[in-house]
Amino acid sequence: MLCFSGLSVALALALLPSTINALKDGECEVCVGFLGRFYQSLKDNDAQFTNEAIEKALIKACKDAKGKENRLCYYIGATSDAATKITNEVSKPMSYHVPVEKICEKLKKKDSQICELKYDKQVDLSTVDLKKLKVKDLKKILEEWGESCKGCVEKSDFIRKINELMPKYAPNAAKARTEL
Repeated sequence: MLCFSGLSVALALALLPSTINALKDGECEVCVGFLGRFYQSLKDNDAQFTNEAIEKALIKACKDAKGKENRLCYYIGATSDAATKITNEVSKPMSYHVPVEKICEKLKKKDSQICELKYDKQVDLSTVDLKKLKVKDLKKILEEWGESCKGCVEKSDFIRKINELMPKYAPNAAKARTEL
């Protein structure tokens, strides 16, 4: 009869790969996407991988974040108006080069809202018929570009504004539309 102590069972369970908490495909897409690009930017800029330097760079990156990525920054406390601060949960493991998927798994345990964030579907401006979109979607395109349409009343006003700004914000789509 085999006899195992509680410690050896705990050690064996700790060494087994944990699939219970592993992220599923597409889960935590904003967290993985944002932190992945952030980590890559640190490597590209030969940044110091210290806890303090990463936290400082994270707060700086979050100042420019928009939409869902800004919401992620808020949840981890990297924005000035955040109620809690768990940036250390990102900067410390990142200083040891822990994969961003693992960092997001840990963040999910702290705040499940982090992994509920999803990117909005992107409209392919090179092929979409703007006339078939709703005004709400047209406004959203302008909002993503950081633009507004003052004095726009009709749907055609929003379409005109998008077509006017497309070369600036979506040059490839503007070029593809002129070739059609």
